[in-house]
Amino acid sequence: MKEVIMPKFGFTQEESEIVEWAVKEGDKVEQGDVLAVVTTDKISMEVEAPESGVVAGLQYKQGDIVPVTKVIAYILKPGESLPVDLRAGSPNSTLTVKPTLPQPEPAPAISNVTSPLGTLTPVAARMAAEKGLDTARIVGSGPGGRVTRADVEYFAAQGADNGKIRATPAAKRLAREEHLEVGLVPGTGPNGRVQEADVRTFVEKKSSTVEVPAIAATQVRDGAIRTIPFVGMRKTIAANMTRSAQTIPAIQLEIDADVEGVLSLHQQARAHAGDKKISLTALLVKTVAWALKRNPMLNSQLGESEIFLLPDVNVGVAVALESGLIVPVIQHADQKGILDLAEEINNVSARAHQNKLRAADLEGATFTISNLGMFGIDRFTALINPPQVGILAVSAVKKQFVPNQSGEPVLHHMMNMRLSADHRVVDGVEAARFLSDLRAGLENPEEMLL
Repeated sequence: MKEVIMPKFGFTQEESEIVEWAVKEGDKVEQGDVLAVVTTDKISMEVEAPESGVVAGLQYKQGDIVPVTKVIAYILKPGESLPVDLRAGSPNSTLTVKPTLPQPEPAPAISNVTSPLGTLTPVAARMAAEKGLDTARIVGSGPGGRVTRADVEYFAAQGADNGKIRATPAAKRLAREEHLEVGLVPGTGPNGRVQEADVRTFVEKKSSTVEVPAIAATQVRDGAIRTIPFVGMRKTIAANMTRSAQTIPAIQLEIDADVEGVLSLHQQARAHAGDKKISLTALLVKTVAWALKRNPMLNSQLGESEIFLLPDVNVGVAVALESGLIVPVIQHADQKGILDLAEEINNVSARAHQNKLRAADLEGATFTISNLGMFGIDRFTALINPPQVGILAVSAVKKQFVPNQSGEPVLHHMMNMRLSADHRVVDGVEAARFLSDLRAGLENPEEMLL
């Protein structure tokens, strides 16, 4: 008998919600088959079968919030049995051969109802029907915009004072000690659940908080106010960026790089790649990784009493999704060629847009690139994603006249890049050296071979 546990997809993750079961009791599965889709506070992930066998003992239903490492199901081999106590039966009893638990309740007829962003899960559809809610107004936070039970609960709570507050026991206890209504505290946990740290942060800022009056419906003349749940990925991004802005004293330096050299290399790479897509991002990742190896302070993390110089160069590449910004990671970017980097970036970007990212796709970034060049942005500043100490904001490639060696104007392709660095770790000189190396690599890619 093999246990299937709720995976831990991130270092700080505490729990996940089961969005959908892809199997039912008694189903035969092969190792690697998808058993369930679960959602964290960042993304939706698939839980795969750890080995081949028969699915038994589903411990939770769709919509349940499950702590990480908890057993959610079992895989039985031929001849194996499942103890009845795992199926709410008598202790020390056994159940042989095929599982006989009731099948999961079939989806109600309204399960195909759609919201503005996608379909409803069966549990969400049933709950919306019971509460008489207008499903067209519910915004989903699940895979592909699917409306989950949490979305329905959140929507219902907006119109009723008896909406259930999602908070951990520790958060509720601390709120009582501080004589604070826990429902007033913005939660950063999965689906907006209030964590103990959220209550502490709220209490610390309470005295200096300026309350902003709510917008009255009468102020909107062209129609009703449309609300979007401030939960899941959006809320996690908000918490991380707030922490970055409030705790990291960042220094910003920028350069304009002549990218004729790297564009020429880009054309050569495309000629060698055939039908494969080679983006300029792949060459940018390669050059950034090279510059990070030459400037290790930019590839570090700050601890309590020490600075960790990281041996691996893992470059995060920000990808914009409808639900927010996510940063897949290119592992060991300094050790890979341009064609390999391009293929990896294409694959991870596709998985991100299909909500099929794996846990390994999001772990271990040591530096991040945020590229808004495709939107024609001339220059911008990106906030550092802690615990990293640097992020590079890359803007659009523009044609500009620059003087040649004789002082005559020549039309070249130029690109603005702005580095934000944690000034506690990185001095201005170190940041400048990194940008200088980066510009040298982009203007003369052959330098990376020397």
